[in-house]
Amino acid sequence: MKIGINGYEAVVPRFGFDAKTGLPNRVGSGEFCYQLLRAIYNIDKKNEYFIFLPEKPTSDMPKESKNWHYVVFSGKLWTLVGLSRRLWNYRNKVDVFFSPTHYLPFSTTRPSVIAILDISYLHFPQLFKKRDLYQLKLWGRYSLGKARRIITISKSSKNDIIKAYGVLEDKISVVYPGIKIGKDSKSEMRTSTLKEKFGIDEDFILFVGTLQPRKNIEKLIEAFSMLKNKNIILVVVGKKGWMFEKIMSAPQKFGVSDRVKFLHSVTDEELPIFYKNAMCFVLPSLYEGFGLPVLEAMQYGCPVLTSNVSSLPEAGGDAAIYFDPQSVEDMAEKINRVVSSQKTREEMVKKGLEQIKKFSWEKSAEKTIKLLEEVGGEN
Repeated sequence: MKIGINGYEAVVPRFGFDAKTGLPNRVGSGEFCYQLLRAIYNIDKKNEYFIFLPEKPTSDMPKESKNWHYVVFSGKLWTLVGLSRRLWNYRNKVDVFFSPTHYLPFSTTRPSVIAILDISYLHFPQLFKKRDLYQLKLWGRYSLGKARRIITISKSSKNDIIKAYGVLEDKISVVYPGIKIGKDSKSEMRTSTLKEKFGIDEDFILFVGTLQPRKNIEKLIEAFSMLKNKNIILVVVGKKGWMFEKIMSAPQKFGVSDRVKFLHSVTDEELPIFYKNAMCFVLPSLYEGFGLPVLEAMQYGCPVLTSNVSSLPEAGGDAAIYFDPQSVEDMAEKINRVVSSQKTREEMVKKGLEQIKKFSWEKSAEKTIKLLEEVGGEN
């Protein structure tokens, strides 16, 4: 079977390129697209793939082969118009088209499958730029209606899409994302890097994610200010996103400026150092399509506390401790419980290492390939 895929998000990052590696800073749908492409490339040698890109593939993308081709072209309104035209040229070369990037082109000529990770823009419209919100709502509705099948990354997101758009349940398949298998580093390097490069020599609580209101970091900082143990610091790792200013000023507001450290330039290679040395990882999001950092933390033996909303209980299972993200008192009480008990943390680590076995990009790719073959076979 011949399968076309929109690879836009894998090579065009929303947060620029890493200064050291020159590779895209991928988050959210960009990371999902990239990891899924790599996994499909690694396991499927039977089908033939055409990956449509707005610029040449980055050095970490799969190499071209007899069944893996890149179709690179530029132009304005690349997905909506440019990709439509190119797919018309490939109408006899592609049996099914897959867009893992929320949007479909205006015309696909072949049956299409789309991946929509979440519809947070409908739950929290005030947290999006007006232009982005308009595009997500208008183009998203069009794409959902046009697609033959829809992929999303949690049962929670599936239910949201059904309620918001009236999509038939059988039209939506849940494909859980996997987790990145990080490169291990020597323990002595971990400790020295934290101290020498990042100035961290204390016990710390960790947050990882883009600095934006939906992540609820301001309430995390308020809850942190209420902890009994004043010798712990809070380390916030992530790029500055939409409306980050209030988050950056929160430590001063709650009197913990000297105990909150913001780090905006931690590399993927350095991130495991933080997970492995943190007392716990806290993700207080108001909404997540899935919440991959929960599993990434568990992978490195870090106890996880997270919100009891949206898809987060699906990601954390019985390995995480949950709190009401709207209640700083509940958040603080749960964090206090974890940081004050080594036995609790050890039990959480064991459960976390079992929980992550349920998720892998290989499993994600296998389910996606099967779905694409089914849709392509219906043509």
